[in-house]
This record gives sequence, structure tokens and C-alpha cells, in this order.
Amino acid sequence: MRSFTRTILASSIALSALAGSAFAQDNPMVGGAEMFADKNIVENASNSADHTTLVAAVQAAGLVETLQGEGPFTVFAPTNEAFEALPEGTVDNLLKPENKEQLTKVLTCHVVAADAMSDAIGTMIADDGGEHDVPTVGGCTLKAAMDGENIVLTDENGGKATVTIADVEQSNGVIHVIDAVLLPKM
Repeated sequence: MRSFTRTILASSIALSALAGSAFAQDNPMVGGAEMFADKNIVENASNSADHTTLVAAVQAAGLVETLQGEGPFTVFAPTNEAFEALPEGTVDNLLKPENKEQLTKVLTCHVVAADAMSDAIGTMIADDGGEHDVPTVGGCTLKAAMDGENIVLTDENGGKATVTIADVEQSNGVIHVIDAVLLPKM
């Protein structure tokens, strides 16, 4: 009986390990780092080499605690290259303490108070005739549309960002990596 119990226990542990590794493989690598569905948005983004500017901006804006909260949140996460594409000096200017309110507005216009996977966004776009309004926690409204297989977001100024890595599951929502910074109408 003892041998049978050990065999069952060992099998259970092996199956759990396999299920865990299969689950981890479903979440894409971002910025050279494995993204874990049991970690929150800030924890995972902090491990991505492609999101150091975003993480610094979230810290400067005082949004770390919020984005570590329960959520759910959908974050459209611009890469370092996306921030570098802004006019020279923009990021440095936004990171100044006196511009915290403006920085917060820019960042929260990348956050939706929902857990929106790409399939759901695609369905909303199709249901709305090819373009879906996406209200953000920052008060901006993004326009989501499809360009072939890719989700494209348009900000209030006509700027466009393409989702380059979709559906990075988090414990408190989802991250979609984007290739441009979305700006609120100012």
C-alpha cells in the first residue's frame, strides 16, 4: 500500500510539474525574460529588458502600487524603442517631478480597467464594424482596429501603435506589448 501511495504521489507531483511548465510556455517571453502568469504586471514588466523606460515612468508617476493591485488591468506596454521614438527630450521632461501629473495621464492612457485578451478585443472590433472604442483609466479613448492579424490602437491625436506581443497573462490582468507610445489629447 505504501508503495502504491508513493507512486500516486510521485505521479501527481510529476503531472503538476508538467502542467506548470506547459502553462509557463504558453505565456510569451518579453524582453528576454519569461513572463509568469502568477506574477503581477509590475513584477513581470520589471524583468523585461524591453520595458525599463516604462517601469521607470511607472515608478516616477507613483503608479507601482496601483499596477500591483488586484485589477484586472489590461496594459498596452510601450517598449523602450517606442519611448525613444518620441521627440528628443520628451521622456526626460515627463520624468521630472514637476511633470508627474502629465506623466500619469500619459501612462494611464495605456491602461484599461478590464482583462481584455486579444481574441476578445478582435471580437469587439468585428462586432463594432471594424473599429472599437477603448476607454482607458486615464480618461482617453483609444480606437482599436485590425490590420491583418494585428491589433492597431489609435490615440486621440491620430498616433498609432501596433500590438507586437499579445496576451501576456498576469495575476492581475494582461499585458499587450506595443510599438509606440499612445498620447492623450493635451
